[in-house]
Amino acid sequence: MSKQAPQVRAKNFREVALGYSEEQALKEASRCLQCKKPLCVKGCPVEINIPAFIEKIMKKDYLGAVHKIKEKNSFPAICGRVCPQEDQCEKLCILGKKFEPVAIGRLERFAADYELEGGRVDIPEIAPCTGKKVAIVGSGPAGLTAAADLIKMGHRVTLFEALHKPGGVLVYGIPEFRLPKVIVEKEVNFITRLGVELKTDYVIGRIYTVDELLRNGFQAVFIGVGAGLPYFMNIPGENYNGVYSANEFLTRSNLMKAYLFPEYDTPIKVGKRVAVVGGGNVAMDSCRTALRLGAEDVYNIYRRSRVEMPAREEEIENAGEEGIEFRLLTNPVRVIGDEKGWVRAIECIRMELGEPDESGRRRPVSIKGSEFTLDVDVVIMAIGNGANPLIASTTPDMKTNKRGYILADEKTGKTSKVGVYSGGDIVTGAATVISAMGAGRCSARAIDEYLKG
Repeated sequence: MSKQAPQVRAKNFREVALGYSEEQALKEASRCLQCKKPLCVKGCPVEINIPAFIEKIMKKDYLGAVHKIKEKNSFPAICGRVCPQEDQCEKLCILGKKFEPVAIGRLERFAADYELEGGRVDIPEIAPCTGKKVAIVGSGPAGLTAAADLIKMGHRVTLFEALHKPGGVLVYGIPEFRLPKVIVEKEVNFITRLGVELKTDYVIGRIYTVDELLRNGFQAVFIGVGAGLPYFMNIPGENYNGVYSANEFLTRSNLMKAYLFPEYDTPIKVGKRVAVVGGGNVAMDSCRTALRLGAEDVYNIYRRSRVEMPAREEEIENAGEEGIEFRLLTNPVRVIGDEKGWVRAIECIRMELGEPDESGRRRPVSIKGSEFTLDVDVVIMAIGNGANPLIASTTPDMKTNKRGYILADEKTGKTSKVGVYSGGDIVTGAATVISAMGAGRCSARAIDEYLKG
């Protein structure tokens, strides 16, 4: 797929990947073997009939292709951009045993973009109204999927979002250059056209508790609030000015449009030398955002090697092409500030890999006497997030684990509280957009069965 040139895209927030042309899509679709027992479908968390939608692309029935996808996934333009297909459907592609697997994600994006660019988004058939009401808490990938599925099943659905814009991590976390917000807006508009009632600026746990929702006319509640409580390393100096959590940094840039200054006057510290700690997709997003905001040098500090980095290979490559400097096998030990309380450096120690830990990755071990400092004026901690305790603390009869995540059945999303279901990162911890969508879909089925019963 064509991309903006690195030296160009590093200075703008426009989408990096430019999408397939019709000719490219047809050529790629023709590579599909149309397996009778397609393993790729087993790798898809929302069970898209992948060979069927690719076959429609081969026949130039592009609207038919996107309609086939939407039988299982209401948000293909999003998934085609940010889902890690290389570790899911494409990983199981038979063609991939000897050659490159079929580029399923890029074909999904092509079909979805064809529909959106044509401006003709068809509304699927909605089942007769059941009269039952469902509250969805959180409008991220899990909540949007559950809402879309439940409204199609004939239930009345109200979606509550704490922020002023719906989309969850899709709007506050993932940068514009990976997922244009106009795409998210169009996908969200699709579910409101289906009949979902959307209420923004509603903090459930404060305006209403889950119990109050159940008492006030909702027969079931789905909780899909994600895991947005940032983690820090608890090292000396983390309270200096210029130290951000990745959540705050990306939210200021993405949701609050700091990158469009002065049109949006959102305060954000634009450093000349920036250190981003962590090796996941959020770390890559933070590195590349800092660069686009004007940083001259951006260091990605990660305690393991390139092989162990959890970020998508595509994002690591993009970051490297744009000039991000990787400091691998390196771990921060303290942040150093100046007399005015602002960051001026970060002290690190070099690491080596030892025996595998519980994650299966080799455990990083510090090398004594290898400390060194990097002069930086901004530090961004991108080492993961946890569960916000608000809903759990106001719903005492709903069980959580010791880390604060909601305990829910993996296949149904059913919690310990009758009529309450949950899925996505608030159950599993930080995971992928598509796995959260899969959880929303499973919970929607279970809620439908519960309401009919």
